[in-house]
Amino acid sequence: MGNELAKQENKELIEIKEMVDKNVTDFVLEKVQSFQQCGQIFFPNNYSPENALKSAWLVLQETVDKDKQPVLKTCSKPSIANCLLNMVIQGLNPAKHQCYFIAYGKQLTLMRSYFGSMAVAKQFGEIKDITGEVIYEGDKVETEIKHGKTIIKSHIRSFENIDKTKINGAYATIIYLDNSEESIIMTMDQIKTSWKKSKLNPDDKDSTHSLYTEEMCKRTVINKICKHYINTKDDSNLNLLKKAFETSDEEIKEVQVAYEIEENANKEVIDITDTTEEIPEHSEEIDIDETASTNENEITNKSEDKPTF
Repeated sequence: MGNELAKQENKELIEIKEMVDKNVTDFVLEKVQSFQQCGQIFFPNNYSPENALKSAWLVLQETVDKDKQPVLKTCSKPSIANCLLNMVIQGLNPAKHQCYFIAYGKQLTLMRSYFGSMAVAKQFGEIKDITGEVIYEGDKVETEIKHGKTIIKSHIRSFENIDKTKINGAYATIIYLDNSEESIIMTMDQIKTSWKKSKLNPDDKDSTHSLYTEEMCKRTVINKICKHYINTKDDSNLNLLKKAFETSDEEIKEVQVAYEIEENANKEVIDITDTTEEIPEHSEEIDIDETASTNENEITNKSEDKPTF
């Protein structure tokens, strides 16, 4: 009896996968092609929407929710379509650890990694590289504020200073094609304030933040400078990309709020936090190397009974 039930459940899952694969990916490709034909979207030369969707599909087949159920079975078809479309518009590929799929209840959401944020920022054609560095106790960092922008003039460190328990802060730097630079710097207190929004218990001694403190500090400042850069851009040719970038962040917030309200309906206190800065707890794996409405010019951040694009 148990074997028969297992076979039936497996058969249903295969049928669901085939249906989603056939309909959702075709739908997303059609939307992407229509955006391309209208000149609303431009991809890097090395980016293939078709290959990215194939990679995403392989990842989705192995992705489960917090109850260890396949997201293709538990998440709504419109939310799956929205995630895939947002992924492609941003030029992201999960095979390169640029994004992850996270389930909140019946809603699938797209989470960018900091690799993904860097990839999106570089699509504006002005950036040569984006780097991150931590500042240990004893390091000497000289900064300059020029036209409202922070510039790291020098950073001198002795080998003896390297100690993940003695980090004073971190900074990220954008190096432009003309070799000019601008940076963003955060104190350790500011970084830890950002980490408090995380669902990963960053204060726990076995948490990712404690075990890989340097990398998580770099991740935080790199994400911050990428968001700042993208939000200041005004390129009409990349409006759809910018909208998709913003939508992914806002959608994560809205879906998590709705999910937490439902999960905590009988509790007095509801913890509503912004998870766009940290990897959420529903990820199956944590990789420190690492996320239209009726008007086709917009991608809304609402999850309804039909795709929101």
